[in-house]
Amino acid sequence: MNQRKDIANHLAAATETASAVFVPALQLTDGQPAPIAANGGLSYMSFDRDGDAGTAAATAAALQQIAGGEGQAVIDRLDNAPPGPIETKWGVGFREYAECLEYIRANNIEAPEGGLALPLRYTINEQPTYSIVSSNELWRDPARAVEAKALRKDERDNGRRNLYFPHVMRDARRMAEYYPGLSPNSPACMDKLGVALAHCESKCGNFYDAAEVERVFYPEIEKLLLEFFPGATDAFVYNHDVFDKDYQGDRTEDQDNKNPGVNANYANLVHNDLNDNSGRVRCRELLTKNLRNFGRAQHYTAAQADAKMSRRFMSINLAKPMETVRQNPFVLCAWPSFADQPYITNYRIYDDRVGETTRFTNRPGHDWYWFPQQKPTEVSMLKCYDSVTDGTVSRWSFHTACIDPTAPGDAPCRKNVVVRSYVFF
Repeated sequence: MNQRKDIANHLAAATETASAVFVPALQLTDGQPAPIAANGGLSYMSFDRDGDAGTAAATAAALQQIAGGEGQAVIDRLDNAPPGPIETKWGVGFREYAECLEYIRANNIEAPEGGLALPLRYTINEQPTYSIVSSNELWRDPARAVEAKALRKDERDNGRRNLYFPHVMRDARRMAEYYPGLSPNSPACMDKLGVALAHCESKCGNFYDAAEVERVFYPEIEKLLLEFFPGATDAFVYNHDVFDKDYQGDRTEDQDNKNPGVNANYANLVHNDLNDNSGRVRCRELLTKNLRNFGRAQHYTAAQADAKMSRRFMSINLAKPMETVRQNPFVLCAWPSFADQPYITNYRIYDDRVGETTRFTNRPGHDWYWFPQQKPTEVSMLKCYDSVTDGTVSRWSFHTACIDPTAPGDAPCRKNVVVRSYVFF
């Protein structure tokens, strides 16, 4: 019996025994290999125990994987490799950004006009990973101190299982030069590549004020999405993040009051926020439970949500600078260049859910884009999930922050707001 049938049988059994729990079917894109994931890719929702959404099973799996030692073996291989470039099956990688940049310059790796050659950070750990979020009660349970210590060390060690690889960014504003007739400001670009660019002149005066962002910016983005995508019937912004390394005010996160805080760090690792499972789970829990919803309250029954999700829907992240981006740009990879590549699942374990994000190993042919000197009126858009699985459209993009080696040494770091949304058709 093949893996997809195994998963389908497991899913059917899990649904019969846990009918109150939403267990998504793993909906791989036609031609896409199975992910590198626990349980053959099946959602941890299928391991629900007394309403815990599979969190106990995921935590146990995380500890079991740590004990297995494969993650430590990856670190040991890197530590024991001689200084300098590391030959991997994914290409030549480097422990440090500066080493990779030196390699790019020594080998005269050039970018087209408007582009940029630079190091990007990828995982080399081909196994699923687990992250216990800071709000998880495990961290405050004295009886689980030993487990917490092991999990905290593994979280830190994840950064030691990454390498820098040389890549070329192309200027996304010149998309028509690379794909004749394709405008970056079009839904066709999103369908084909999973990335696009929109225009927004926001009336939001203070992006550090979470209440104002919700009141002013969320409706602006919902309007933008409905106008951008022909045939869209509903657009729903459900949360946001603010990034500003130099911010001097209060950064405190307060989920209960819909305040994400202000991030001092940029996600400097190639990743995507959703996958085949979490794209559906996140949507349904927002529609039926308003779980961690910063936006408009949703009031769907399970049946109504299933009907809405039976038609096409997408998750789109939109990033708007507060000032022209000088350093730490946000860069995006186009779908066709990794459509046949398995993603690696990262499980984010809360007390009431197990989120799934994804990482990828390097490919020299990954098709990377950026918007140099992105302006406050320019909103970069990336697809995190699409329910269409027949291969006719992009399923998602992946992305990362990076360091622009051509920027002046005193260039300010990126200040921007990122909103997350669902668009329904």
